[in-house]
Amino acid sequence: MAETSVPVDLLNPGQVFACLGLLEAAEKFCGEAEGAFDWKDKADVRFRIRAAGDETPVVAVLRFLKEATVKALAPRGSDHSTQKWDVETAPNQSDAFPFKAPTSPATLPACLEDSSGRQLVIDHWGDTTQRDNVKFWAGSGGYPGAALARDALELARDRILEYADDPFALAAEQSSSFRFDWRRDYVPIDVGFSPNAHGNVVMQGYPIVELLATIGLSHARPLRYGKLHYSYGIIGLNGLTLHPPIFMRAALGTKRPLVPGIPFRLFRIDLDWPGQENQARCITNVIEETLTT
Repeated sequence: MAETSVPVDLLNPGQVFACLGLLEAAEKFCGEAEGAFDWKDKADVRFRIRAAGDETPVVAVLRFLKEATVKALAPRGSDHSTQKWDVETAPNQSDAFPFKAPTSPATLPACLEDSSGRQLVIDHWGDTTQRDNVKFWAGSGGYPGAALARDALELARDRILEYADDPFALAAEQSSSFRFDWRRDYVPIDVGFSPNAHGNVVMQGYPIVELLATIGLSHARPLRYGKLHYSYGIIGLNGLTLHPPIFMRAALGTKRPLVPGIPFRLFRIDLDWPGQENQARCITNVIEETLTT
């Protein structure tokens, strides 16, 4: 088993979701993954993670991302394609598609694959049957999630292993994203102008946060209670005990402690419309909620 930790801002939903993404990917590629948020030191809050193998799980996951290419998966017989955005489209290898056949290429699942054939599928943005898909981006022309994933990888690929100690700090000029890391986003009416209207202004984004956050939502979702409001829960160390993915997933979408004795914290996300209502949403405020018994 190998264990490590990364700094995390608990008031940044993208970073919290990205911690779950590290855990999900470590479970898939390393096995026996466990994690927990450690806020004992308020000046150095961290996400602790361990998994099987000699290589630390963070390095193992980042190494996979460094090598990965992205393709979109379409239902067999579907005419939907992401070739327009220079992303390969491949038929889903199973007759069972992960969600109802999409009506456009925008929400086709993205498949990340490395040189050894290992794959990781991201598809939360199309899963709307039983739960909220937490899709904050819109994009002109229906820009696909697979293309956003490809763009994030290309921005980070050459530097990704340099940030193994602090992957959420990797910044790059990023014109579009999944809108999970609110350090990049803005509402033009609030800031007084739109950077998109100025050719010499490009927003700094955090592509590894964005990509890992989408992976973190594979099996867990924050709780939605309105178009512009969500909440998310996290669980901390129980002594020295870390927790398997199933507990971390369950905590994200609840408003109450899961198990007596396991530290739990709850946060609220407020969003707004950066453009036309009912299209893209961006995070404008995050606060910690007071737990009631």
